[in-house]
Parts: sequence; structure tokens; C-alpha cells
Amino acid sequence: MKILVIGGGGREHAIVWKLRQSPEAEKIWCAPGNGGIARDAECLPLDLSDLQAAADLAEHLGANLTIVGPELPLVCGVADEFARRGLRVLGPVQKAARLEGSKIFSKEFLERHGIPTAKLYGVFDSARAAREALRGAQWPLVIKADGLCAGKGVLVAGSMEEASEFLERALERAEFGEAGKRVLIEEGLAGKELSYIVMTDGEHSLPMAPARDHKRVFDGDEGPNTGGMGAYSVDEIFPRDLESRTVESILRPTLAGLRKEGIPYRGFLYIGLMVTPEGPKVLEFNCRLGDPETQAILLRADFDFAAACRDVADGKAAGIKARWSPAASVAIVVASEGYPAHPVIGRKIEGLGEAEAVPGAVVFHAGSRVEGAQYYTSGGRVLAAAAAGSTLAEACRTAYRAAAKIRFEGAHYRRDIGTPGAAKGVAVEARNG
Repeated sequence: MKILVIGGGGREHAIVWKLRQSPEAEKIWCAPGNGGIARDAECLPLDLSDLQAAADLAEHLGANLTIVGPELPLVCGVADEFARRGLRVLGPVQKAARLEGSKIFSKEFLERHGIPTAKLYGVFDSARAAREALRGAQWPLVIKADGLCAGKGVLVAGSMEEASEFLERALERAEFGEAGKRVLIEEGLAGKELSYIVMTDGEHSLPMAPARDHKRVFDGDEGPNTGGMGAYSVDEIFPRDLESRTVESILRPTLAGLRKEGIPYRGFLYIGLMVTPEGPKVLEFNCRLGDPETQAILLRADFDFAAACRDVADGKAAGIKARWSPAASVAIVVASEGYPAHPVIGRKIEGLGEAEAVPGAVVFHAGSRVEGAQYYTSGGRVLAAAAAGSTLAEACRTAYRAAAKIRFEGAHYRRDIGTPGAAKGVAVEARNG
């Protein structure tokens, strides 16, 4: 196969890294890619919102399969454009991608099909009406801008003061533009978060290894929410009884609901769960693989990932035999100074060779660019030091040894990814906003 990967972050680097291991992958391109991906695939320029340019590129290259990494092109309808041209693509059509592109659509879908989720206080386009509805509310609660807001459109509010300020930003100052013209407010769920991702053709599904993300920027789940500061994967976080309950109460009703509403789905379906005392509940849907979960999950994949992606795109998920290593894995994000609010970019990265030389470590690039042989930071989340091990502790030791070798001015990373004390246990999701 000749495969085009659309995207340019750490998730896409992990996808490319895994595809390269397939005997069926003859050629891999990535658009737009990044400095690190350029070592593993040919990188080509692409505006992720230009659907026609993406399809033109796939046609020009003669790609047998295109895998879409980020949510923006999917929400804009890139899979629809590929389908119109008869091009094979792995990623849901625009109607299906609304599960991520509109928080309100997603919540209404969950309620229509009786899928466990947080109680809804209401949907509002007026800050005044929203404030009135919150009088006497139970705190914390969650406020979500309806559309995609680059990770800034969700707030876990612990008081009326915090909620009021966010409502003003979204509904009065229009800080989030069109995406923030409406907000939904729901209860805050207590429990432990879990990332449950499946590959699905809309009928049959293939579960990925379970993972847990760490959203807050500082150790102990302190500080503002980010796109994700690290993730780990180990089977113990998703025991069989919990998996069975999730499949029966959430996954199957979700796929059945999509079919009932005439919405085809071929691609990755990410279900953000909160495991509460009452059982698993849906925090959010994403229409693609998670980041940084993918960097940890694909370290455990012990099957032909390229062939599996092709088969799901062809509607043949039922025939896939996927094996997952019993090992644990972890990915530690190394971020820029000022991330997540105002990341400083353009700083020289040193120590990459030393990090990659750590036995068992893999370094995935997210926000890097290369000039000659020198790498520079180009985004908030710059790199992920990842590793697998026979135990989670072993995987963490290896990944942290690699992370410690990476140097650039202002670099920072959490020191507690994958440890029991990393999450406080009373958390509410704030993933994509």
C-alpha cells in the first residue's frame, strides 16, 4: 500500500512509526508532518482545512489509503470529499464527526439513545440566562462551548464566579468566535477518567488498548487543562467486567444509534469515559485517535496496523485479528515554556540523539521543525518520550530517562505520569473544547 497520513502532531508521528512496521506499507507520506516525522515519511505541505487540496494530493500521489489524524479536517468534511472521488479514506464523514464537532449534538445524541452521561443543566446562548440557571447548582460543574476551540472551550467550574467569567468570555466577548455562540452546562462527574478507543466500520469494532490521559499541566493534576501532558496504557485500568459493562451500555448503543439515524461511521471512535460509582459514563466523543494516548497505545500493538486500517476503511472490521502486547506503555510530553496559554517557540532542541539512544525508548515529535540537522520548537507540545515495559514502573523509568536527555530553554514535563498519585480521583473532563 501507498499510504497518506493527514496531520502533523505526535499522534501522526506514532501512526507513521507503526505503519512503517507493516510489510504491506510500500510508501508513506505525511501532510503537513513535522520535523521528526520527516525522518520516517516524506512530508508535504497541506492546509488541514482545505478539503479539495487533501483529496487532490491523495489522487496525485496515487495513495491507496489515507488516514486522517486530527479532528479539524474530519469535522470540515474531508472524508465526504474523498468518498465523492472514490478514494479510500479512514475517517468518519462530516455527519458522524459532529459527535466531536458539536458538544450539543453529542449530548443530545447521548440522551436520545439512553447512553449514560452527565446530567444536563441546559444549553444557552445568553450569559444572563445561563447564570440564572446555575443558581443553587451543585459544584463543580462543566461548561462547554459547542464547537472546536483549540482546547480552550471547556471549563471545570468550582464556583459561580468562575462560571460567570467563562460565560462572559464565550457569550459576551465572543472569545471563541462562532464555536462559542452556544454553551452547554452539565454536572461534574467524580471518578477516574479512561480513554476507550475503537476502530469501527459502524457495525463491528476492534477495541484498542485502554489508556489514561493526564490533562493538567502540573504534577498532581494541578494547573490549567492542556491538550494532554502524558498518557499510559496498561490492562489493569480496564478490567474485564468494566469493559463488558462499557460495551453493553455505551459502545453498542452508540453504534446502533448511529445506524438508526442513518449516519455511517468508519474510523476511530474515541469514547472519553468517567468511571463513576454508578458505572461508566460518557464525558465526550472524539472522531479520531487521542493525543497523547496514541503514542502509548501503538507501542502495544502487535498486529499489522496498516492492514487493519485498510480493512476498517473497506467495511471489513469483523475479519481483523488484533493482538495487544501484555506490556505496559507510557508517553511523557515535553512542552514549551508558557504552554498551554502562550507557548514560546523557535528554541533549539538538544539531546534528541541521547534520548533516542536510551534502550527501549521512542521519541515522537509533535511541535518540532528541522533546519538542516538542527531541530527547533514549533508548538506547545514539542515531543513525547515513550517506552514499553513488562510493568508500568519499568516503562516509566525508561521514558523518564529519555525525557531527561531532552533539552531546550523553558522545557517542562510532569514527573508523575502513570503514578497512583497523578490523578486526584475527582476530575471532570476538559479535552477538546
